[in-house]
Amino acid sequence: MRMRRLVLIVSNLSLSFSLACGPVGTSTVTSNSPRSYNGSASVGDFLTITLDPSAQTLTYINLSNHEQGTIPYQVNSDGTYSLNDPDGNLVAAYEVPNYALLVQAAKAGATRDQLALITAVDRGNISISTWANHAFNYMQFRTAAGGVEVGSISLDAQGNVSVSGYWPYGSVSQGGAFNQSGFAASSFQTDPSGTFLKMADNNGTFDYVFGTGNGIFAVDTPNGAILGLKKAASKDFDPSFAGTYKAIYYQKTGAATGQNNAESGTPSLGNATLLISSSGQVTMEDDQGNILIVATLQPVADTSYLVGSGELQDPCNGLFTFRVATSNFQQDVFVTFMDRAVLFSSFKATLPWGSGNTYDYLYGVGLK
Repeated sequence: MRMRRLVLIVSNLSLSFSLACGPVGTSTVTSNSPRSYNGSASVGDFLTITLDPSAQTLTYINLSNHEQGTIPYQVNSDGTYSLNDPDGNLVAAYEVPNYALLVQAAKAGATRDQLALITAVDRGNISISTWANHAFNYMQFRTAAGGVEVGSISLDAQGNVSVSGYWPYGSVSQGGAFNQSGFAASSFQTDPSGTFLKMADNNGTFDYVFGTGNGIFAVDTPNGAILGLKKAASKDFDPSFAGTYKAIYYQKTGAATGQNNAESGTPSLGNATLLISSSGQVTMEDDQGNILIVATLQPVADTSYLVGSGELQDPCNGLFTFRVATSNFQQDVFVTFMDRAVLFSSFKATLPWGSGNTYDYLYGVGLK
């Protein structure tokens, strides 16, 4: 099995972990009834997906690039899925039935030739009132402009949206690390299916808003996937999130941004296992059970460089981080939890910043 390596520097320790391209962990499918999901690809595709465990097929419609298909799959001994897509697009998946589905895509995007992580959640009837008076920690996963953004999304009683975000790439490239934005509830139009909302962009494309009533708020945009998990009551780590998570990730190494926001670099997709202790310690293991990284999470609320006047306008309870900054590089890592899901991301750039500098990023979703 071919392995890919990513090196993280945490505190004063150099810690590395291997991310296997093969499946890891176990899963138990609880029903033979078809299960339906809405999902977003990190390259900016919105998909509806139906998985039929009796027929062992996955049927999808990509509303962004109009691609669709029905793909046979087989269940591996560890519960992951190998997809037999004749078009070579959807290649592997992992599911917690009726909760979430993760898919590796090899031919996504408008040009149908890009790697992407698809994150899909259980499809049901929703409206803007589903999320009114609620707040979420979010991560944006994309394949350009540094790949990662994190922060807070809040909706008022009418469903008007306020966003306060941190952009790691902007913190090193002088592009502006923090941003505040928002949009009115009247911007949303409910799809006739009742399972997602649409919001028109200025260039004739759409943002698709979807999620669940139990605390997931997601937006598919032409620039990637925005995934929001409901905020925690406290900034401190909740031991109920401890456990073993099976994850799919997207990684780009040696990236650089050129004209018209075009990003070069080497992309890849893979699987990993995250072990979270009751004290908030994150351990990553390879598929042989070897411990390859150990790090302790810090609440974003306790970081003076992220939360405060002119920065993130919310303590983001339930969002955790660690940062390493030296004369040679800066790295930010973020993790947030809800129920049986974890979102994680990492951005690392060489310093001092200048023309031609490169950066690496990684993001993914874990389920248990």
